Amino acid sequence: MSVAEAMISTKFSALTFDQKLDRLAEVAVKIGLGLRAGQELVMSAPIEALPLVRRITEHAYKVGALLVTTFYSDDPSVLSRFQYGPDGSFDYAPVWLQEAIATAFRNGAARLAISGTNPALLAGQDPTKVARANVAISKASKPAMELITRHEINWTIVACATSEWAKLVFPGELEDVAVAKLWEAIFVASRIAVDDPVAEWQQHGARLKQRVDLLNAKRFSALHFKSEDGGTDLTVGLADDHLWAGGGTTAGNGIYCQPNIPTEECFTTPHKDRVDGVVKASKPLSHQGTLIENIAVRFEGGRIVEATATAGEDVLNRLISTDDGARRLGEVALVPHSSPIAQSGVLFWNTLFDENAASHIALGQAYSTCLIGGDKMDAAQLAKLGANSSLIHVDWMIGSGEMNVDGVAADGTHEPLMRRGEWV
Repeated sequence: MSVAEAMISTKFSALTFDQKLDRLAEVAVKIGLGLRAGQELVMSAPIEALPLVRRITEHAYKVGALLVTTFYSDDPSVLSRFQYGPDGSFDYAPVWLQEAIATAFRNGAARLAISGTNPALLAGQDPTKVARANVAISKASKPAMELITRHEINWTIVACATSEWAKLVFPGELEDVAVAKLWEAIFVASRIAVDDPVAEWQQHGARLKQRVDLLNAKRFSALHFKSEDGGTDLTVGLADDHLWAGGGTTAGNGIYCQPNIPTEECFTTPHKDRVDGVVKASKPLSHQGTLIENIAVRFEGGRIVEATATAGEDVLNRLISTDDGARRLGEVALVPHSSPIAQSGVLFWNTLFDENAASHIALGQAYSTCLIGGDKMDAAQLAKLGANSSLIHVDWMIGSGEMNVDGVAADGTHEPLMRRGEWV
């Protein structure tokens, strides 16, 4: 029996779909957000996620939410822009809307995003237009995103199965079968397929904290990733005064939240100038509607100097050209190969899930909260410690059952952390 199968309780199997959906909504509000009475909630979701949105909204008001405001997206409408929109459209983003969202966060609102859009939506569109649109929205949303990356507010992400996403994950299945299979995979990965999901999340968070405490006590100066097939041989220097994090966190507003549902990672901030070697992705990356497969890059002095992919290479190179920081790392994370997501055998084509199936790195913006006192530092102080700055933050997976990871001490000695993808 796999880890994923073991997590499905008999009681859960007997629940109706609506009851399962209600459990996910309850976990999103109580565990993901830790929503408090009197807080506003700003939510974004695909239009197909309406049933989940309604249940999350209900649970939010039950715990005392002041107001829930939801922004919906629609894949066909997004596609129409790239097919028929004027050229000037792709350098424009609604700054007024992003400023309003940032204002809501500054005034105490919580943030919840429901993931579920078609990962391949823009795969056939002009990559130049896609890149320009991504840059425009990254610039416009930077004030709001900085509050999120600094963990100034309580926020979380959960997922909703949608038809186009499901057909990509389970090709060859009838649409309704594919959607049902994706929902079950989401429920298991999100740890709600147990008798008491809230208690399970509390225990899971405690296990992650125990591992984080151990890593923080070690004070490694670097991590060394080496795959048994030789495709990856990468040294990731860690930022001065780095802090490991994982599972839940106490936001700047004092609220304890679980930023990602699911989550299996322990992560920290790399030093932007101390990354060297070669690394190959172990899973495809879905980025803003384009699938990038078999990524292989070479780092020198912290910066990507060579990047290839068998599919989506043009999009990859445009992504890392967003700004100077886009070629440098903002996060490194360790995830055991035995995580429920990895053991499910499902390739989700969605970073929220796939990053929690494997150890990963992220290009772009660093989390200031992964530095001692970082949440109180300005940009110059963060940079001095090695924290990267960028308009992007994009995770991609490098871990597998063939990956070995060592912690490297300041004196250069190596200590095994992972062997064949598992904690030592």
